[in-house]
Amino acid sequence: MLNAEICDRARLARDARFDGRFVTGVLTTRIYCRPICPVKPAKSTHVRFFPSAAAAERAGFRPCVRCQPEAAPGTPAWHGSGATVSRGLTLINAGFLDEHRVAELAEVLGMGARHLTRLFMQHLGVPPRMLARTRRVQIAKRLLDETDLAITEIAFVAGFSSLRRFNTVFKDTYGRSPSHVKRTSRSGNLNGRTVTLQLAYRPPFNWSLLAALLTAEATPGVEAVSDGEYRRTMAIDRAAGWFSVRPVPDQHLLRLALQLSDYARLKLIIERVRTMFDLSANPVEIGRHLGRHPQLAPVVQRAPGLRLPGAWDGFEVAVRVLVARDVGHVGTAAVMSKLAATYGQPLVASDDSGVTTLFPTAAVLMQAPLANLGLSRRAEHGIRRLAHAVVRSDLRFDPRVAFDELVSALTREADLDLPSAHWVAMRTLGEPDANPFGAASVSTPAVPPWLDPTAQEALRPWRSYAAVLLTLPFASS
Repeated sequence: MLNAEICDRARLARDARFDGRFVTGVLTTRIYCRPICPVKPAKSTHVRFFPSAAAAERAGFRPCVRCQPEAAPGTPAWHGSGATVSRGLTLINAGFLDEHRVAELAEVLGMGARHLTRLFMQHLGVPPRMLARTRRVQIAKRLLDETDLAITEIAFVAGFSSLRRFNTVFKDTYGRSPSHVKRTSRSGNLNGRTVTLQLAYRPPFNWSLLAALLTAEATPGVEAVSDGEYRRTMAIDRAAGWFSVRPVPDQHLLRLALQLSDYARLKLIIERVRTMFDLSANPVEIGRHLGRHPQLAPVVQRAPGLRLPGAWDGFEVAVRVLVARDVGHVGTAAVMSKLAATYGQPLVASDDSGVTTLFPTAAVLMQAPLANLGLSRRAEHGIRRLAHAVVRSDLRFDPRVAFDELVSALTREADLDLPSAHWVAMRTLGEPDANPFGAASVSTPAVPPWLDPTAQEALRPWRSYAAVLLTLPFASS
């Protein structure tokens, strides 16, 4: 539940750490704003606080055009991504309700539609369908502001079923038509079909540390980190291309640039990138909790703003784990590079910059002769077995799969040990409370003696962050 006094202090201080955690509705103007809104703050007696933009809209407020609530950091998760509300949010943000009913969402989450609606009302102040509507119009507003995509294309990318419906909902929300916003927007970032967007986060953000973690497990030719920028190739449905991410100086923003042959799945891509860079995390709260442990506190202090190193492709991470288990960490990069170069697809649209190849699909690796990679027969068999499971859909790397379900499938279908399965699932889904201590894919010493089951339990619900901290070079010093 929101504490009005705390929210009001954060609003008056324009505290960026609270951006995305609530919105403020001004009773005199019927406008809602982010805590960091540059407009002169209204009197405390003239405001109401809402847990989400959708809740404010449900109460009859319109979004502010100055602070742009649609560009705020993602709504924080409750009790980790294994929780119902958080998993539901992930699915909605990925567009699940653009194509399915609330009853189907509830079924995926293992409950009835009425109970799911009750949980959303409790945590977000709004039912799932209203939240999905707000997310659609928010992504549309950002694309109108920040790109030169055509209005019709934006409508369908955002998840609207018709242009007429898009125009109606958008005007109801913003009090102006999409074409009016387009004429007055700051767009112009589309250059040869390259879309550029800005993704907000709550500070602090330790970019150099995250870049180092991603570099340590990057697949050469497929992904690269240089000059403070992460780049990789990607394929989604039938569209292929690349994206890059880098911090915006002196702002709590990451710049996402991407080029695709088809932008129909842009909304899903944005959400996957947000998960990959852990943009919904609250690093202050996480650091405060983990810093209570005496053995972990010094590491926490040396790594402020830690984010989970997510992954674009869970299948790629799982393959890497199998390779690392066979050849060790020193030889893994060379094998992965050869694997991608031999069986991956060259990316025609690449502008090079170290990324030229799409990682091979499960269908390709299922039949590929892997003897030339220098792997043992056990590792070759493990990769083929993993690929077969993906092709058969016995193993799925997507937000609709619960964390525990993915872990179970990885141990059953890919012959991974439990810590390694937790590591792969953590990087795929952004799970904050995984238990990957001692995973074969991580360059970490043996689990320290102090990290017994009781100590691990005390680290919840942020065990994933503790595990990543233990992989850092200074963690054992």
